[in-house]
Amino acid sequence: MMETTNQPSRRPAVALLGTGTMGSGMAQRMLDLGFPVNVWNRNPGPVTALTEHGATARETPTDAVAAAEIVVTMLPNADAVADVMLRGGTLDALRANATWAQMGTIGFEATERLAAEVARRRPDVMFVDAPVSGSREPARNGRLLILASGPDRSHDSVDAVFAALGQRTLWLGRAGTASRLKLVLNAWLAFEIEAAAEASALAERLGVPYAVLADAVVGGPLASATASAKLAKMERGDYSADFSLEWALKDLDLALAASGAETTPVVMAIAERWRRLVAQGHGHFDISAARLGLDPGPQTNYPGIRPPIRMYDHTNG
Repeated sequence: MMETTNQPSRRPAVALLGTGTMGSGMAQRMLDLGFPVNVWNRNPGPVTALTEHGATARETPTDAVAAAEIVVTMLPNADAVADVMLRGGTLDALRANATWAQMGTIGFEATERLAAEVARRRPDVMFVDAPVSGSREPARNGRLLILASGPDRSHDSVDAVFAALGQRTLWLGRAGTASRLKLVLNAWLAFEIEAAAEASALAERLGVPYAVLADAVVGGPLASATASAKLAKMERGDYSADFSLEWALKDLDLALAASGAETTPVVMAIAERWRRLVAQGHGHFDISAARLGLDPGPQTNYPGIRPPIRMYDHTNG
């Protein structure tokens, strides 16, 4: 594994296909840094906002990629990628020696099929499997973790784009390897979010105020920064999407398809609960909406816990 953290030195022409929550943030980041960016999306709404930010909108994906050195796909699933890039003829429209960075989470099997198809149809094009770990704000601020796998000769071609979008890039080997790791990380993320949601519900049932719970876990070993941030969103009832519940469920289903319930029984349990929330119409909410549906039930007669009075800090004697 090789890790890079360098900043972009050159700014190649980029085509970004798929301007949803993540794609829009990535496009804005590159535009802020002076990259020329063509954008395309099935729904023109996000594209309009990006043109006001300096992007060039294209009516078709083939138009968007025609002059691009780097093509980034940030589409919702494997079928959408295949529809746009293969069945829609976009792969054939790439310029000679272009690089295609597939950065959405579509699973390793679909990714490996794409890599094989590129090698067969466009051997001059470099295919890079590069899913990202992070949500809307990290995408917007260049703080993503980029998990990259593909041919060694592709590293230099995508270096400027990856340096713009990510605080770190991990190069992991052949295409498909990065997508395997991404499923592991997203399963881990699901554990943390569900833990925060259920701890929040349990605390409410037992009369533990949010401020006390937060004070007990912040800065300690029990909760990551992500879990603490989502716990705060749950407390506020703020479910505005940074990473939507429906896409998180899609990623869990990919992990389950790859592993089976025998390997990941807790992933299956979380997925089934989240599936019910999505079916109830909560899928477009943030992943912090995992708190919904966890009714703490009737309150106990316990009067509740008051915030502690800090007499001294043990760490300072």
